[in-house]
Amino acid sequence: MTLEILTPDKTVFEGEVTSVTLPGTLGFLELLNNHAPIISTLNDGKLTVRGGGKDEVFYIHGGVVEALNNKVTVLAEGITHK
Repeated sequence: MTLEILTPDKTVFEGEVTSVTLPGTLGFLELLNNHAPIISTLNDGKLTVRGGGKDEVFYIHGGVVEALNNKVTVLAEGITHK
């Protein structure tokens, strides 16, 4: 699936991934290929991207996520790459 992570001032990540784990407001979400459509608000916390045999970790500061047709878009208010 395709993942795009955006902040108000830049594109932080764009590419093909196996899964993404996000800090949803009601608990952590894990999105995989062919996930049902979803829109959710996000809390501050760890966002983990898995793909290509490695994990990449970002720390987001709130935002929203949308998953539709194997495309996941994360709109974060702020982000720190670990």
